[in-house]
Amino acid sequence: MKTKQLLPLLLLMIMSVSMIGCGTQIPSGHKGVFYSKFGAGTEFGNIYSEGFNWHMPYNNVFVYKIQLQESQENLTVLSNDGASIRMEVSIMYRPLVTKLDSLQSTIGQNYYAVAVAPQIRSIARQVAGNYKPEEIYSTKRDVIAAEIIKELSKELLDKYITIENILIRDVAIPPKIAEAINFKLAAEQEALRMKFTIAKERKEAERKKIEAQGISDFQKIVSAGITSSLLQWKGIEATLKIAESPNTKVIIVGNDAGSLPVILSAGK
Repeated sequence: MKTKQLLPLLLLMIMSVSMIGCGTQIPSGHKGVFYSKFGAGTEFGNIYSEGFNWHMPYNNVFVYKIQLQESQENLTVLSNDGASIRMEVSIMYRPLVTKLDSLQSTIGQNYYAVAVAPQIRSIARQVAGNYKPEEIYSTKRDVIAAEIIKELSKELLDKYITIENILIRDVAIPPKIAEAINFKLAAEQEALRMKFTIAKERKEAERKKIEAQGISDFQKIVSAGITSSLLQWKGIEATLKIAESPNTKVIIVGNDAGSLPVILSAGK
């Protein structure tokens, strides 16, 4: 009786294990391509989604990560003058989701090592060969990265791989070249500073010149309006006002017509 009770349980366990082996779990951020061992091989036109996908144990589902991925390459390139330069490059990429079946059929899951890495090494050397060491080291990194992306995307156009971005994270050049570049950059910065200072001083000199010219013009206008007759008349007006005040005073009139009166106050 006990054997009869254990037999269904044993069969259930065997069926459960067999059923687990008849499927593939596709994690989040991944897609799958079905492969029939005794059928037509790679199934085209149907990309399998996340979750558990049932199939016979002799068939398979190849799982691809479709999230953005990053790989780093340490490259040695030559500048246009033959200097040896080491670059650390980061490549952001992902497979083309709608063409995972074609990617599986033509390249396979190891597509980065097969299709991307060799191309990035070759293209980076070609692009870097068009630039000077100081441009690769400092001023043209973004331009160089953009050129590499453009050329790499062309090469991978029929490989079902998308290049999202490329970053040149680090550049190492021979010490003597680095010293020369740093000296040149410092000299250029100093030249720019002096140019700015000279321009500033020139503007200040122009401002002072304009200010002085204005003062001179004003003085000429005022001087032209002040005559001896005007001064004499103003002196007479002042004398009359003082004479009208209650204080005791002595008024001395000048010897000639052009002289102004002199007022001496005697106090109260």
